[in-house]
Amino acid sequence: MAVALNIAEIELAVLSNMCLSQRIPDTESLRREVEANILPRNTKATPVNWRFTTQQARRKLARLYPCVSS
Repeated sequence: MAVALNIAEIELAVLSNMCLSQRIPDTESLRREVEANILPRNTKATPVNWRFTTQQARRKLARLYPCVSS
């Protein structure tokens, strides 16, 4: 679940940089802009290249994500 969320966040950031940095007047224009940018990106199917392991991330971000035991 966390990996899927991270990938979704990455994709939204890419989309934002590609077309959402401008003012879009209406929903239909937004839909066209998003489709025009998503289709080539999906066709390319570039994988996510993680720069660190889960363990490294847990160590580095421990203060942001405290351990919760149930």
